[in-house]
Amino acid sequence: MALTPFTKQQLLPQEEKLEIARHKSELFIGIPREISYQERRICLTPDAVNSLTSHGHRVMMEAGAGLNASYTDQEYSDAGAEITNDTQKVLGCPMLLKVEPLTMDEIKMVNPQTIVISAIQLKTRKKEYFEELSKKKITALAFEFIKDEDGSYPAVKSLSEIAGTSSILVAAELMIGKGLLFGNITGVPPTDVVILGAGTVGEFAAKTALGLGANVKVFDNSITKLRRLQNNLNQRIFTSTIQPKSLLKALRRCDAAIGAMRGKDRCPVVVTETMVEHMKKGAVIVDVSIDTGGCFETSEITTHEKPTFVKSGVIHYCVPNIPSRYSKTASLSISNIITPYLLQIAEDGGIESAIRCNKGLKNGVYLYHGILTNQAIGDWFNLPDSDINLIVF
Repeated sequence: MALTPFTKQQLLPQEEKLEIARHKSELFIGIPREISYQERRICLTPDAVNSLTSHGHRVMMEAGAGLNASYTDQEYSDAGAEITNDTQKVLGCPMLLKVEPLTMDEIKMVNPQTIVISAIQLKTRKKEYFEELSKKKITALAFEFIKDEDGSYPAVKSLSEIAGTSSILVAAELMIGKGLLFGNITGVPPTDVVILGAGTVGEFAAKTALGLGANVKVFDNSITKLRRLQNNLNQRIFTSTIQPKSLLKALRRCDAAIGAMRGKDRCPVVVTETMVEHMKKGAVIVDVSIDTGGCFETSEITTHEKPTFVKSGVIHYCVPNIPSRYSKTASLSISNIITPYLLQIAEDGGIESAIRCNKGLKNGVYLYHGILTNQAIGDWFNLPDSDINLIVF
């Protein structure tokens, strides 16, 4: 049978699109010393640096970068890091890791097209910060925006766990000043703790308080969060929506009150000055929410050097960035979260390939070669933004 032109065309070999093999890339990471006030953490521990250098990557660190987290230059040097006193040399690396965002002075020393991975702390940023990064065509990722496989934010969750646990330990420490032991001793009434907020901070504060034998009462306006808290604690505790009469009754009896509320812009104030005046003399307030304004009307920002003040006979602890108090634990936590991402970026052949393959990592990108890719930041600062999915696909 004679072949028609159409049949001949069908029998011709067709082009086949083959997947191009991804080539591993070698990372050159710079870790400058944290200069922001009260910041004591570091992004990578010596073990994490050793993991990276053993995979053929370079890590350059500024001398003394890990001292506040109890890691010496010798430990980092033994792990394979290059140590230098030259800040500009470190900031000249193709990839930078920082806990705090870059300062404006540091941005000036950064090379164009650098990849920056750090916290963003959006509420403390100014429009000029993003404009300066954009001028240098920086690709920037924020810890707070990186998502896990289950859709959660691992860095935020981990630091919230530390903040929740430490809030109870801080309260226990402050109660010593009044001669009180936090807990449940036979024949002695147990410590009463009020927790405002049923998120991760509230959950871990409750776990720690319960572990020490305290009576715990949790208040939140979300029934869903309260139910989840009950399930996660695996035991029934007192929970309530925030109603002034019920809350005042609990505050009058409590030995310690923990503020763990969150809001979209500013944390809601749920405890008035009058309520604080009705609390026991010598009671303790630990306002973890002070990072976003505080949920006690009497709260005022304090420092790690002078962490407390007394108002209406009640001890107030209102230090922002509580995890920095436990700098080694917090550094271990950040390091364990970020190291696998760094190894994955190298395995995928660079940041461009990595964010194509990993949606959670892509969610962390807020600047891509100088283009703002986060709508929330664009709306907040009235800056033009683009959808990263239209740039990277």
